[in-house]
Amino acid sequence: MKPMTKSPLQVARATYQPKLPAALKGNVVLKEGAATESVADQADIKALFPNTYGMPLISFEAGEAQANPVVGVGVILSGGQAPGGHNVISGLFDGLKALNPNNKLYGFLGGPSGLVDHSYIELTESIVKEYRNTGGFDIIGSGRTKLEEDAQYDKGEEICKKLGINAIVVIGGDDSNTNACVLAEYYKQKNTGIQVIGCPKTIDGDLKNEMIETSFGFDTACKVYSELIGNIQRDANSAKKYWHFIRLMGRSASHITLECALQSQPNICIVSEEVEAKNMTLKDVVEEITSVIVNRASFGLNFGTILIPEGLIEFIPAMKKLISELNDLLAHNDDFNALETDDEKRQYVKGMLSVDSRDVYNSLPKGIAKQLTLDRDPHGNVQVSLIETEKLLIEMVAKRLAQLKAEGKYKGKFSAINHFFGYEGRCAIPSNFDADYTYSLGYTASVLISAGKTGYMSSVRNLTAPAAEWIAGGVPITMMMNMERRHGKMKPVIQKALVLLDGAPFQYFAKHRVDWADEKQSYVYPGPVQYYGPSEVCDQPTRTLLLEHEK
Repeated sequence: MKPMTKSPLQVARATYQPKLPAALKGNVVLKEGAATESVADQADIKALFPNTYGMPLISFEAGEAQANPVVGVGVILSGGQAPGGHNVISGLFDGLKALNPNNKLYGFLGGPSGLVDHSYIELTESIVKEYRNTGGFDIIGSGRTKLEEDAQYDKGEEICKKLGINAIVVIGGDDSNTNACVLAEYYKQKNTGIQVIGCPKTIDGDLKNEMIETSFGFDTACKVYSELIGNIQRDANSAKKYWHFIRLMGRSASHITLECALQSQPNICIVSEEVEAKNMTLKDVVEEITSVIVNRASFGLNFGTILIPEGLIEFIPAMKKLISELNDLLAHNDDFNALETDDEKRQYVKGMLSVDSRDVYNSLPKGIAKQLTLDRDPHGNVQVSLIETEKLLIEMVAKRLAQLKAEGKYKGKFSAINHFFGYEGRCAIPSNFDADYTYSLGYTASVLISAGKTGYMSSVRNLTAPAAEWIAGGVPITMMMNMERRHGKMKPVIQKALVLLDGAPFQYFAKHRVDWADEKQSYVYPGPVQYYGPSEVCDQPTRTLLLEHEK
């Protein structure tokens, strides 16, 4: 037998032709809408982006054929991986070649640093063909280098001029697209002739608004995690002896956790935004979990599943205040970094915190307190993916149950298993929805470039309808921006979209969670992502999107 280099599914998926909105299947004309303004801090954002602020929304319509000049385009994959990134590039490549066969596409290697360091390859048909409908970002690699200095922008301009690149496409999340907006403003101000277009990527689902209904990768990642959760629930319902504490990716919002709950119906699901709105303490969260465990134990059910969002502790008000102080304290703090032992670092931090935050810091297990002071991410924030919140909750719940048992109020047995689902979903083969959506986003970017636009994000809407009815266009990135504190300074950033407690997805969850928690239970077993079969199985978007569109 020959060694296998590709699985049967890989071979089959290579032949899949992603679906496109009808407006992108022929010649396209752009229709401009009303002028826009930023979501907040309008005066500040306008002052920072005088050349790209207030631009109109753009939609596409079928039009007459026209000659399109030759363009060169550079593409950057920025930040964490998300299923469908390769299809954005495939759609961009096909769109450019449809506009003019002589158009060229270059990929900057390793993320934004490739632009600065002049590390690139030309993306040809033979290269792109190998990556169509595949997961991952390995076609050119990704990175988290921030573009924030004039010298970086100038180095980028230098390589663009050398290669004949007229436009750069940045595929990334809110921070990456903020960088794209800054880059677009700089190049516009200098009259370089280099356009910048963004594409909305993040499995976290927090890059969304009225014009960006969802970020790509969210659909696939949630389906992957929901399969795993369903498998665990089947096991729990079989063995009947373990409580599974499952932490899910999503540092700034609970969209993944909520979507997975809607798909799998666990016994308990914590939504960070609700915790913050109710001003809950860590003790309150533990009490809420404990009450369900005690109730189920009264029916002889000493098992269950608990979904926990990765960023939970940042939403507990007292913890949020502590983390904010730590972010400001540890940003570029050479004194702290010079300390050698954990105990020295702990004492240093305690001496610099406010009284309330010091009390919270002292109450934490040393392991969790240490995790809060580990190296910051490139944006100056605590790396919440390194904080094992599920283990913290297991420890605290076990302690509380022991107290209740001593008081005669709990007669069950508590055995817990912890899980963290994160990287398992980031590079999965994209679902049909994500394969189609990302291909459409890339194709849309090519049209925006051909029309000479800059400072726009590729937008595809009406996503619960069949793909032919999707609405393609562009949204000014400045429209999504506000001012936030980063590294101790106020900076313009795209506003993150949190779970709306009055929104249809959360309201559905809130209405049904009591039934999911009780002795009858309502586990759903979603199974793996399906690529072939009935449309209602293979092409469905997330439950979140369906509920938001009242379907």
